[in-house]
Amino acid sequence: MLTKKEISEIHEHLLRAQSPLFYFDNDQDGLCSYLLLRRFYNKGNGVPVKTSPLSMDYFRRIDEFYPDYIFILDQPTVSKEFFDAIKEKNIPVVWIDHHENDKSLIPEEIHYYNPIYSSKKSNEPVTKLCYEVTKKKEDLWLLIAGCLSDKFFPKEYKEFSKFYPDLVIDSKDPFKIFYDSEIGKVSRIIGMGLKDRTSLVMKMIRFLIQARTPYEVLEEKSETMSLHKRFNEINSKLLSLVKKAKEMKGNSKLLFFKYSGEISMSSDLSNKLSYELPDKFVVVAFLKGARVNISIRGENAKGIVEKAIKEFPLAKFGGHRDAVGAQMDEDELDKFKENLEKILD
Repeated sequence: MLTKKEISEIHEHLLRAQSPLFYFDNDQDGLCSYLLLRRFYNKGNGVPVKTSPLSMDYFRRIDEFYPDYIFILDQPTVSKEFFDAIKEKNIPVVWIDHHENDKSLIPEEIHYYNPIYSSKKSNEPVTKLCYEVTKKKEDLWLLIAGCLSDKFFPKEYKEFSKFYPDLVIDSKDPFKIFYDSEIGKVSRIIGMGLKDRTSLVMKMIRFLIQARTPYEVLEEKSETMSLHKRFNEINSKLLSLVKKAKEMKGNSKLLFFKYSGEISMSSDLSNKLSYELPDKFVVVAFLKGARVNISIRGENAKGIVEKAIKEFPLAKFGGHRDAVGAQMDEDELDKFKENLEKILD
């Protein structure tokens, strides 16, 4: 966890900011982190970041919003060019994260908060870190939704259960709650809502800034009609892909599944397969263009991928111990699969 001193510092930064700009990762953990801070401090604009690292492609939003503070949430890497450009504008930056990073590459002027480097190392999702700053009981549902999506069980689940007993199940398994409960459905709905076109994503975010309870997300009404439509569309495609992947699981430890289409759902697909096939080392590759986005789930996935990918100089990877994202050229996929099979065997 963050220390009391770090929590106090983040709170002071947020109080000083008059017009903050929040860059957050384009998933439930990133979105819920932003929502917790935005709803508590009632100021600022949010920008979902769909690429890694956070690069100059997103710098134009600074010229659009003229922020006096920048907050970066749940982003594993930020480009040097982006930081250099911000430094020229003399805008303070607060970066809250929970990924492993090379701290030597982070400029000294950046206010960087990450519990993985504290004396009591921990790896809570950024949603949990932001909740430690706000502690707003009305927003417990956002805390739970963000944490479950990152396969983390927060101790506040018991307290949340007292407020919303009909939305929970009796379990401490975060992915079981994520897939089998109504609060899990809330998390899955907003996660798939992030996969829509920009105007509808921003519409959803504006709705969530104002929503008072999780029931408002679950209820199909005029404000959530497009959100539910998107969820039903993507969830249907997801379940279809899960079925195809499971049909080819075989006896190998490795489940290597490739798919294509208009929507990338590799993270959702690898999570679902990992949950339903816990004995498998799951690799899901989304084919679109020359570069392939890959999502990997399995015990010590990061260490295994590091060994399997080292012969590909242009390949990239990052993430957590058991959940990794990677990118490489399509013609390297077969060799990557072969390397994984050798390591797993």
